[in-house]
Amino acid sequence: MAIPRPSKPSAVWRDLRAFMAGNQRHKLLIGLISVLIPALLVAGFYVDSRVDPPKPQMYFIPSWPATRSDAEIIAQQKIDQKKLDAKREAKRQEYRRLADQLGIKVD
Repeated sequence: MAIPRPSKPSAVWRDLRAFMAGNQRHKLLIGLISVLIPALLVAGFYVDSRVDPPKPQMYFIPSWPATRSDAEIIAQQKIDQKKLDAKREAKRQEYRRLADQLGIKVD
C-alpha cells in the first residue's frame, strides 16, 4: 500500500478557488462552521490554561482533650449552634432583601 504524496500548495490553492467560485452557499456555511468549532475549542483550552488554579484552602480542626466531660461537649455544641443559627439567619435576611428587590412575594 503506497502512501499518497502530499499536495502542492498551488494545487490546494487552485482547488480552494474553484470551490469558492461555485454557487453553493450551504457548503461554504458548513465549511465555515467546521473550521470555527475546532478553533473555538482550541481557544477555550488556551484561555482555560491561562487561568490561575484556585488556591488550596486550609481547614483547622480543633483538637479536644480526651478528658473532656459531657457537660463541656454540650456547652460547646450550644455555642456552635448559636453561631450556625446566626449565619443562617443572616443568609435568610440576605435572600429576603433580594426577593424584595426583585418583587418576589415571600410568605
